[in-house]
Amino acid sequence: MTTETNTSTSSCCGSCGSGSGTTSEVQIEGTGATTTVYKVSGMTCGHCEGAVSQEMSALDGVSAVQAVAKTGEVTVTSAAPLDEEAVRAAVDEAGYELIGRA
Repeated sequence: MTTETNTSTSSCCGSCGSGSGTTSEVQIEGTGATTTVYKVSGMTCGHCEGAVSQEMSALDGVSAVQAVAKTGEVTVTSAAPLDEEAVRAAVDEAGYELIGRA
């Protein structure tokens, strides 16, 4: 499986370190994969997207991550539903706050 991450290195706008998140979950029929959208607070630029994507990609079973600072949404595809506390810890490690599922 391939992991998609936005690793843009544009300069941070000074808001890094804050954050929030939410999610919705969709089972992808026939693949066994689950796609979940989380809401994360504090992402404001490409650097923020890359930091969140990198931490989320390190979670067991994650095959793809797409973070979008403009909407505050992080879409994660994984082999099985992820433990919300593990997701919260990954987002926290990146310096942002998980609000929950979008």
